[in-house]
Amino acid sequence: MGNWRSLKTVAGLFSALALPAVGIALTQFGANTSAIAADTVVVRLGLFTESISLAELQKAAKTGELPGSLQSYTKGLSQEQRRFFLGALGMNIPMNVVTLDKLINTQIGTTILNDFATALARKDKAGVQALRAGLVLGSTTPQGLSILSFIAAYPSKRLEINLPKAWVVAKNLNTSFWRTQQFMLALAPQLNPITAKPGTPQITFPFDPSQPGNAQVKILNLSLNDQKRDAYGGLRQRKIPVDIYWSTAATLDKPLIVFSHGFGSVRTDLRYLAEHLASHGYVVAALEHPGSNAANTDLALQGKTKVMKPQEFLNRPEDISFVLDELEKLNQTTNHPLQGKLATTNAMVVGYSFGGGTALALAGAELQLEHLKQRCKKNLSILSLGENLQCIAQELPENSYQLRDTRIKQAIALNPTTSLIFGETGLTKIQVPTIVLAGSADKTTPALTEQIVGFDKIPSPKSLVGIIGGTHLSVKDPSTTLDQIGQPNTPISGGEVVGEEAADVRKYVKAIALAFAAQMTPEAKKYTIFLTPEYAQFASTAAFPFRLITQIPPDAMAVVKEFVNK
Repeated sequence: MGNWRSLKTVAGLFSALALPAVGIALTQFGANTSAIAADTVVVRLGLFTESISLAELQKAAKTGELPGSLQSYTKGLSQEQRRFFLGALGMNIPMNVVTLDKLINTQIGTTILNDFATALARKDKAGVQALRAGLVLGSTTPQGLSILSFIAAYPSKRLEINLPKAWVVAKNLNTSFWRTQQFMLALAPQLNPITAKPGTPQITFPFDPSQPGNAQVKILNLSLNDQKRDAYGGLRQRKIPVDIYWSTAATLDKPLIVFSHGFGSVRTDLRYLAEHLASHGYVVAALEHPGSNAANTDLALQGKTKVMKPQEFLNRPEDISFVLDELEKLNQTTNHPLQGKLATTNAMVVGYSFGGGTALALAGAELQLEHLKQRCKKNLSILSLGENLQCIAQELPENSYQLRDTRIKQAIALNPTTSLIFGETGLTKIQVPTIVLAGSADKTTPALTEQIVGFDKIPSPKSLVGIIGGTHLSVKDPSTTLDQIGQPNTPISGGEVVGEEAADVRKYVKAIALAFAAQMTPEAKKYTIFLTPEYAQFASTAAFPFRLITQIPPDAMAVVKEFVNK
């Protein structure tokens, strides 16, 4: 019990101290300042406190040795944890006051500030102002903002931190999310709404593609059995449930659309989208991947299986290829309700989150694992959940895998994972038109590293859709996000924008998915206008501005590389 408390005290201390290093996003230019500065950090855990002087922390950053006053608390730390603590003390993050001012004046900046303020023992207005002042003054040092410069600039002799609150805040942090926020500010001028020149006729849209079609949707439940593969590495065969959304209006003139769900989820991830497309005469096959669905996650929690086996990166695309094989058989089956309605050789794949990576692999992206294996072995301290998930692939025996299915003619990847699994050039091998969607407030698969960087590598034709303010779960069907209802929707302490609050997001997703699918039909020209920046601007709402670009401008890519390489 004593070792646990010592370990948590020091780990929590680091978490609390590390908050300002990321808190550059919270600063407000012109905040109150004071000649008083902190020379002591006090960590509070209930009735117990521990004090560390600024001088001790500064010495530790220079010598690489932990403060003497903490020796009795650090016996339980590993060498890696010690290096992590000391490395954080010496880390500097250059950022000018103008950029800080821009971010703090956004809605996300304000909520971030409030979240960080909960970690301070002073919860009053003066405490928040002191936090702002310390961050502003700390960022004006020649080396930029650091933990030490923040402490030195904090306008109070003592910086007191509520350890349990700081722990809650800190555990939700990842560097990719913060880089995304900074990048969005830098790119904002190029993503601003289009302003028509005086005298230019206003663009009009012939109809609303987000509205349901006239066809009555039916659902056919199938249970397919792939006898060539097993589900969990045992003797069981791989059973794949599939929900087919269809109508009598479906014809071979329209592509078959296949859905791939996210990690630890279910095939109803995008049910609203499946029903929408089916109402317009498309057939949608939403399958469930048995090695990475909710049922597998439940077994993992019971200790009966791994969270996910590395083979799942290969099994998922193969699941979809298998389903296409089986549906082709049904298409040829006399008197079957789907006979003659399944365009299996002219298919579109829609993948969400981990399924987004699956969709890109089917579109031709090559799994390239050499860099992933090197990076993941370093056990980096702060990774997004998306990066951690990709690191499971390091156990695969080969360094590259090509899983393309030539029957896939278009792909939509919603909040996909791409940063590690496809290496440097894997995404350049995509051979079909592709849409990538990113949410600016996504902590699970942060937009900058997981979508924006990868999008630049994908060959044209392609589109990047930005949902400003969208979180990871915003695109999901409300029935799958009920546990998030009523949770605080703040970037740090948790919560997702879901349900009715995300209705605008789902409406836009329905519109662009239908318009994109229509590009594979005789109605292509009629729907092209909905795949434009102008329509994205038209469909935008106060809560969710939408942006669509087909290329990232070279100067913007320079900003991307700058943030990614920090």
